[in-house]
Amino acid sequence: MSQSPPHPTRFMRYVWLVYLGALFFQPVFDTSSDAGDWLAVAVLVALFVPLYAATFRARDDRQTLILLAVIGVLALAGSLANSGASVFAIYAAAIAGRLYPTRRAVTAVAALVVLVAVMVLISPVPMPWRLAGPTPALFFTAVVGATSIFDAERERASQRLLRADEEIERLATIAERERIARDLHDLLGHTLSVIVLKSELAARLVRTDPDRAVAEADDIQQIGREALAEVRTAVAGYRARGLSAEIDGARVALEAAGVDVHVDVDADMTALRPEQESALAMALREAVTNVVRHAQARRATVSITTVGAHARLTVSDDGRGSSGLAGSGLTGMRERIAGLGGHVQVREATHLDSAHGTVVEVTVPLVRTAHDGLRSPEVGG
Repeated sequence: MSQSPPHPTRFMRYVWLVYLGALFFQPVFDTSSDAGDWLAVAVLVALFVPLYAATFRARDDRQTLILLAVIGVLALAGSLANSGASVFAIYAAAIAGRLYPTRRAVTAVAALVVLVAVMVLISPVPMPWRLAGPTPALFFTAVVGATSIFDAERERASQRLLRADEEIERLATIAERERIARDLHDLLGHTLSVIVLKSELAARLVRTDPDRAVAEADDIQQIGREALAEVRTAVAGYRARGLSAEIDGARVALEAAGVDVHVDVDADMTALRPEQESALAMALREAVTNVVRHAQARRATVSITTVGAHARLTVSDDGRGSSGLAGSGLTGMRERIAGLGGHVQVREATHLDSAHGTVVEVTVPLVRTAHDGLRSPEVGG
């Protein structure tokens, strides 16, 4: 699998061609320029643009290196007629930074810097055009190449973290399914076996011993009711542990991402309906996922508090702040919470030491018993 980061968008890669304007400086401002100089500019642009576009269609690093070598030759040959041709080496350095492994990218950028140094030495272009062309290109080739290498490495690291998060989530889902399967097997396996045996026995006794057959049928009914009660208890237990388990998972995920996390739970979660608890757990997962993947935060706080007749989940961080765009995760969160009579608020953090950061607040109404003065929204009145 290729380790190269994704290419720039089609729009941006051609916007960058504006820097080819460097080719026009010499013929525009040099009073000794003639039609041959303008022809050289046209030929250089016509040769470079297809090579530049081809680098984004290259199937592997080998093809990319070949194209970079051709661009380097074009830059060297072009510098003999136009000092601005050194700009080709800067484009090549930006492309070389995407090569993998990193040592290959570093080698390619270093070779381009050496190439520009050769241009400075052999260029027949008179002063001051040599100072305005190949000489600054020495600096920009090195800087642009190093920046491209850094961006590529950061993108690869981000992709590795994303794949790791997805794998952890997949393994956690599998482990949870296996745990539930084991619990249900332990809970119902023996009971269902007894029901089958007693049913077979009752069927055999219907004609020979009707009274005992009725007794066996009564036993089957009683065992079935007990099994149903046990299943309901187990399901209620899963629900009750849902938000607590998600809080533990959030702590583990944030700490694994290098985020210092503080958790504060000061709310009566037993007053939440199962669907409310499930929605809060999903909201917590979505908010924490955003912190891990996008916020670049150092600290985060997760709190669940009681505010009047509502339970409030708050996730805050000191990262780079919200983009203000509601993604599919946030949109889905808003819809789920709104369907339960609650609301979601996303704002810039102000209570942290950092000037940036994001706060996500999710509020849902609590459900209390009748003697507390509040009733569930499903109860008529």
